[in-house]
Amino acid sequence: MKTDYFQDPYVQTMISNMPEKTGKSLEEWFKILKSKKVEQHSEIMNLLKKELGLTHGYANTISLLFRQKLAGGAPSDEALLEAQYAKKPDLLPIYDRLVQEVKTFGDDVVIASKKSYVSLRRARQFAIIQPSTKTRVDLGLNLDKDLAASGSLILGDRWSGMCTHRIEIVDLQDITLEVIEWLRKAYHQAG
Repeated sequence: MKTDYFQDPYVQTMISNMPEKTGKSLEEWFKILKSKKVEQHSEIMNLLKKELGLTHGYANTISLLFRQKLAGGAPSDEALLEAQYAKKPDLLPIYDRLVQEVKTFGDDVVIASKKSYVSLRRARQFAIIQPSTKTRVDLGLNLDKDLAASGSLILGDRWSGMCTHRIEIVDLQDITLEVIEWLRKAYHQAG
């Protein structure tokens, strides 16, 4: 069942698998949450995980989508991106340049804004772009976990569970050929 709640292919897969994995469809979970009169994330997570036995992933997805529905729908990619850079406008050219480079890699690149970062995917996520501070963008990369830090490439295990490595970028001059090649390598490994 495809919904308009969220355009993320990962979430769409979870929604499709929900009846088999949880015993109920997304709409059935929404009816339960509405009948229990819960609206806060922590209340919803407690109900779904502790009382109803759902895994964290499904509980979190249901909570997110239910709260989005209550708010009138999911925010657009543009609204999410605007919020990320609202207090960090000097970093937006870094984001724009990275996205410009990624778009040259292939037609299969999916760019999806999240609350605090932008996900870059092919068959799976290969990178994220996150304005981490007012003066720095972190480019998170999914590379071979055994790949050692090198040059601008930093091991990412302490930064984000989503990425194996990261690169800190503070201005456009930091987007070197080396950075683009690491990004391209992550893209190829995700295919």
